[in-house]
Parts: sequence; C-alpha cells; structure tokens
Amino acid sequence: MDMETVNNVMCQLTDREGTALEAPLYLPQDAGPQQLQQIVNELLRNEEKLPYSFYISDEELLVPLETYLQKNKVSVEKVLSIVYQPQAVFRIRPVNRCSATIAGHKEPVLSVAFSPDGRHLASGSGDISVRLWDLNTQTPLFTCRGHKNWVLCVAWSPDGKHLVSGSKAGELQCWDPQTGKPSGSPLVGHKQWITAISWEPVHLNAPCRRFVSASEDQDARIWDVSLRKCVICLTGHKDGITCVKWGGDGVIYTGSKDCTIKVWETSQGKLIRELKGHGNRVNSMTLSTDYVLRTGAFDHTGKIYSSPEEMKKVALERYNKMKGNGPERLVSGSDDFTLFLWEPAVSEHHKTHMTGHQKLVNHVYFSPDGQWVASASFDGSVKLWNGVTGKFVAAFRGHVGRVYQISWSADSRLLLSGSEDSTLKVWDIRTRKLKQDLPGHADEVYAIDWSPDGEKVASGGKDGVLKLWMG
Repeated sequence: MDMETVNNVMCQLTDREGTALEAPLYLPQDAGPQQLQQIVNELLRNEEKLPYSFYISDEELLVPLETYLQKNKVSVEKVLSIVYQPQAVFRIRPVNRCSATIAGHKEPVLSVAFSPDGRHLASGSGDISVRLWDLNTQTPLFTCRGHKNWVLCVAWSPDGKHLVSGSKAGELQCWDPQTGKPSGSPLVGHKQWITAISWEPVHLNAPCRRFVSASEDQDARIWDVSLRKCVICLTGHKDGITCVKWGGDGVIYTGSKDCTIKVWETSQGKLIRELKGHGNRVNSMTLSTDYVLRTGAFDHTGKIYSSPEEMKKVALERYNKMKGNGPERLVSGSDDFTLFLWEPAVSEHHKTHMTGHQKLVNHVYFSPDGQWVASASFDGSVKLWNGVTGKFVAAFRGHVGRVYQISWSADSRLLLSGSEDSTLKVWDIRTRKLKQDLPGHADEVYAIDWSPDGEKVASGGKDGVLKLWMG
C-alpha cells in the first residue's frame, strides 16, 4: 500500500452551520489544532490571524488527528468532518472568590442584572425595592422605591440609559440609572404580575425607547419610554405568558403556560406564526443572538460612544457578525422536561426535540458565540447541547438541589449555575468538568448574572444578601 495515503486523512472543514470551506483536503495525520488554525486562516484569507477551535462530533480536537483517530477508533476511509469555530480573542478568568457580601435588601433577592457595559448592577427584591450598586466600592448606590409589591424582574436597555423593573402587582417602573430616581410615574396596564421584560435591540432603534413586558394576565405589552405609555398590546395566548424575547430581526417571541410560543411583528402587533410542540408550559426561551442583543455596541474593550447613531452602527455590525449566514435560532425549555430548537424565520416546525432531563427545565441560555445551549433543570443537573444542531453534548452534575439559573462568561468558555442547594458552580466547557464550587449563601440562590465584560458575577437569593464574585 502506498505510504502517502496511509499518513494522510481526508478532511472536510465546515463552519458551525455546516457550510464547507473549500473542497475536502488531504491532511497529514500528525496535524493538530495549530496547523488547522493556519490552514483556516489561509483559506479564509484573514489578514489578521484569528484563533479557532476545532470540533469533531462536538468534541474539541486538542491532539493531533492521528491520536484522535486511534483513541476513537475512527476509520480513515471516510471523509472526516471538522467544524471550525472562531474563539473569543480575550479570555475570562474563572471567578473563584466572593469579593463582597452586601446586605441591603430586607427580603429575598429575586433578580439581578448587570448593565450592558458591565459597569452597573441592579437587583430586585421581595422588599419591593430595586437597588443599584456601586461596583467600584462594592456598596449600595441607590435604593429605588415606588413599587407596591415584590420586584420580580429588572432589565437594562442595551444602550445602558434605562432600567425597567416589573412587579408582582403588575406595574412597571422606568428608572434613571444615573440618579436612581423614577423616570415618570409607573406604567400601568397589566392586570397580573410581570414575568419578563425585553428591550428592542439597539441596532434596530437608537436611542432605546421601546420594550416589551410579559404578564400572567396572558398579554404582552409594548411600551415607549419617551411617550410613557403602552403603544401595542399583544393578545392571543390562552394562559399566562412566562417569557418574552425581542429578536434581532425585529419580531417578538412570547412563551406561555398554554404550551405555545407566538411570534409577533412589532409595527401593529400582528401574530405572524405559532410554534407548537411542547406538552406543558414553556418556562424559558433563549436566542442564539442573546449576548449581542443584550450588549448592543458594548464589547470587552470598554469603548464609550458619543452618539446613538454610532452606537446603532456598531451594534448592527456586531449583530451581523454574530448571526453569520444562518437564521436566528430559538431554544425553548418547558415543564414537559424537554427543550426544542427552532429556526422561526425558516419554519414553524421545530428543528430538534432535545430530551434527557428528568424534571422540568427552568432556564435555557445560548452561549455568547451561539455555539452552545445550556439548560438548567429541577433534576439538579445542567446540560450542554450543540447550539446549531440541538444534539446533546454533556451533563454537569454536582448540585444537590434544583438548578434555577445559568449564566455564561463572555468568552463562552465557562458556565455558571445557581441552585436551591445554596451554591454557585462554575463549569469548564472544554473539560466538561466542575471548575469552581462557590458556597457562601445561607439559602437558595434564585438569581445570578455574569457581567458582560466578564469581570464579575453577582448572585442573590433567599438570604437577602447580594454577593459579588471575582476572578
């Protein structure tokens, strides 16, 4: 047999959507990730050499091809499909210590959210207040009063100029983050508690003016903060709405206890399509573009923008780059223990039904690069899935109670989870193992967020204290 062919393996390089990069190539079996990086950079004609990671059947290639082929008993007769994925050019340090425990709230902390630039932090509590925290001194900055019942959710506009909170009484309040004062009177219209809030992406409209709220009253409402009123009411669900997302294409997705997800256009509030498949209430939704929609024009460099126009332009560039050639993807998690992967712009039928959890799925979240989806379940596990195909990749076990929330590091290399068992845990995506155990809370951890700049983590829960964690 000819020695040449034995030492070469036929490889097909594709992007995560499955688009082939050139025709299949013969590569030497001793080629590893570094040689592959050179090849991809050359084939893509990148003037600036970019870092890539490589995956064969969702497993990262960290060794020469030969070692991988022997270990996994792969035949060299077939074409080997290798997926290349651009890596973040920055690295986030794993958080490993609690840098501050800040008392302030008198009741459980129900929501925490960093501003899109990572410089400010807001929390909502059962003590009916919203608090803004000074991250430099790690002390309370403002206590925002005005709600008459528990503050269930808080949401920053992606330009960082507004904060909106929603309460158990059904009212919404807009705040000026610079002063902690309310911008106008409460926004009234919902008849039951607010379950979720999502802002219109800044690449579609700058400065940010519109957001959508979801409620147990079966309606979602679009509000304009300049007009200080509800401009459109989205009506049609047969039960409470549990989650809402304003997508990068301009449509709104609502998930409900009626088992459906509805897709709405936002100029008149018309229903465009319905995504059916779940056998029980929808609890959570995530978009493959979540991270860029949340951060708008802000990235790890900390650049400050002089005008809304400049912000809109940069946000659009970031969105388009993140989205690539594929459609925006949506993943939903439900009380039926399963997840669905959808491409709503392409079809109202699901792409993948993702099964494996033993109890309800409480939270689903795409990684910032769109490559992974993580799911948190009341079965105590966190599962990792391929964000393009929906294929199961790994299970992270270690919590001894329900997992309420998850959050990603900005470089998509680490995943954080918060649980009923009073701990936070950091999971390493590459090794698929526990990276850091973070005990410290005295009771259940309800809310967690990893700042978009990757520098810090905030957590809150039943013990009423807010904790900040650093690397």
